[in-house]
Amino acid sequence: MVRVAFFPFVFPNIPSVGAVFTSRRGGASTGPFSAANLSLDVGDEPGAVVENRRALQERLDFGDWTEVRQVHGDALLLDPEPGPIDQPGVTEADALATARRGQALVIKTADCQPILLAHKKGKHVAAVHAGWRGNRINLPGSAVARFCEAYKLKPRDVLAARGPSLGPEAAEFTNFDAEFGPEFADYFDPARRTVDLWRLTRDQLLAAGLLPGNVFGLEFCTQAMRDTFFSYRRNSTTGRQAGIIWLKP
Repeated sequence: MVRVAFFPFVFPNIPSVGAVFTSRRGGASTGPFSAANLSLDVGDEPGAVVENRRALQERLDFGDWTEVRQVHGDALLLDPEPGPIDQPGVTEADALATARRGQALVIKTADCQPILLAHKKGKHVAAVHAGWRGNRINLPGSAVARFCEAYKLKPRDVLAARGPSLGPEAAEFTNFDAEFGPEFADYFDPARRTVDLWRLTRDQLLAAGLLPGNVFGLEFCTQAMRDTFFSYRRNSTTGRQAGIIWLKP
């Protein structure tokens, strides 16, 4: 059995929630997907991807694998039915939430931000896929609002962790005015033509009601750390790592 390398994240004082951000190291995939690709949608050999997924499932001890077909939209699925671990996601969405124990919510990324949410009582979790288009429509904030509304939670009681993604110095946008617009000017460095997506996501989460001390981020740039993470901007033919969160049985 292969061993996929990952970065565990421990939500403070919520022992019933498991969360990890995977890397590209340690899996069975080869070529540009080397070695721990977790996506069945990028052209990798399916058997290798499934081997990588099952290795994670066995090591982390979650029961069900649940992913979606990510489309850079704003749909959030509440309590989705678990899917087969050997099949790609088919329902179009960019966020998932559950109260079901043992169900792993999986967000696949290769520069976009995986954002994992956990309520302080450890009974509800969510996972969000935020590319720059997601930031443009404030998916981090709207996902928090809908997560809280669905389960009758207060945003101040929700914790968030942003995983490895495109760092502030690497997020270049040569068509900033068309892609973002003046309302995002505070996050734009005109000299470098880069956008600080990490700060933008944090501000959107805070505006949604999360407390500053409850918003965490892994300061790992996927484009810069080529041996550790997949990066679509570095190579459009590449694999995907994942942010995964689950309620422990």
